[in-house]
Amino acid sequence: MAKNYYIADLHLGHEKIIELCARPFSSIEEMDEALIVAWNKKVHRDDRVYIVGDLIYKSAADPEKYLSRLKGKKYLILGNHDSDWLGKVDEKKWFEEVTPMLTVNTGHGNGMLCHYPVIDYRAKYLIHGHVHLRTNEDWWHVLKNDERALNAGVDVNGFEPVTLEELMENNVRYKQRSEI
Repeated sequence: MAKNYYIADLHLGHEKIIELCARPFSSIEEMDEALIVAWNKKVHRDDRVYIVGDLIYKSAADPEKYLSRLKGKKYLILGNHDSDWLGKVDEKKWFEEVTPMLTVNTGHGNGMLCHYPVIDYRAKYLIHGHVHLRTNEDWWHVLKNDERALNAGVDVNGFEPVTLEELMENNVRYKQRSEI
């Protein structure tokens, strides 16, 4: 049976993200390969992967180098860093849908998927990206206290796509962190 997975903020090809987010990789090649291997270890051909923005950023590589290696039926919810590379590929070839926002059946109620963590949403869950591990901004206190707002970013979720259940578990730990 096909599963739903969620992931955000991979920043494939973005060398500075390693330092900016203190990612445990020594090079962009190592990070990109680790993210692709982790993705393909979990995701099967018929699984749905909801990429909640910022799949690729500042990469010198052809985007198809990455897209051709990623398993599953991919849905791209646009992030602030997706416009540059997306114009270089035939999106219909690689994605089931490309949209700024999407509401999906998570299996446990509707989930609104938006790269940005909006405060006013009408679904059972808000699944977002964009913030990486940041907890030192004004909006953090609102998100921290909203157990239905879930950060799908790879930095929170072990650098792999996650199910809704895994997303909820990882976000409990993330929200218990002290401010950075």
